[in-house]
Amino acid sequence: MANAETFTNYSRSSVKFLAELTENNDREWFKANQGRYERVVREPTLAFIRAMAPRLRKLSRQVVASDRKVGGSMMRPQRDTRFATDKTPYKTNVGVQFRHEAGKDVHAPGLYVHFDPGELFIAVGMWHPEAGALSAVRTRISEEPKVWKRVRDDGAFRRHFELRGDSLKRPPKGYAADHPLIEDLKRKDHIAVASLPLSRLFGSNFVDDVDTHFRAAKGYMKFLCGALDLPF
Repeated sequence: MANAETFTNYSRSSVKFLAELTENNDREWFKANQGRYERVVREPTLAFIRAMAPRLRKLSRQVVASDRKVGGSMMRPQRDTRFATDKTPYKTNVGVQFRHEAGKDVHAPGLYVHFDPGELFIAVGMWHPEAGALSAVRTRISEEPKVWKRVRDDGAFRRHFELRGDSLKRPPKGYAADHPLIEDLKRKDHIAVASLPLSRLFGSNFVDDVDTHFRAAKGYMKFLCGALDLPF
């Protein structure tokens, strides 16, 4: 199994497998190609996680980089189709979430890397946080507006990231429509996304690219975690 020192970048074989899976998204095909999945998708991703681990320790001791095959930072390939209209069994992307140690699922504060045959992006923050967490972030924004604006508008952060996610159509309960930060308070997601050319995935400095983005988001992550009384 590859270690941190041997990982430099993904190969085009990883994306080629995902493209073929998109065209053959069924259990029989996946079972027949399980060995290739392990070789060109899972093993490089676990090596990437190991390569990122020392970088993340310098960023925050609370961020977990786990190379376990099941239940680690690499998200499982199987889709949850119980309530989905789309019943295809497998995800056609690779997702890696470096979650806060206090988090139990994808809704916790974390750092994320995603690629599929058509795109590559890096994301940070909280996606669909539960109601209590979202309320806590809103409270901190309203009580510490200067801190929030300094974090939100930080030059390095905004050079790399764009704030995205769902928002309420109306102000949340307890906040006036003319509040100076109402658009931030209406957010249902607190995530920031950086879209990169897919070719960066194959570059020899991919780990450096990801590390640079994560470091640019440190202030943003500290603000969100602080709202939840979590260290970062």
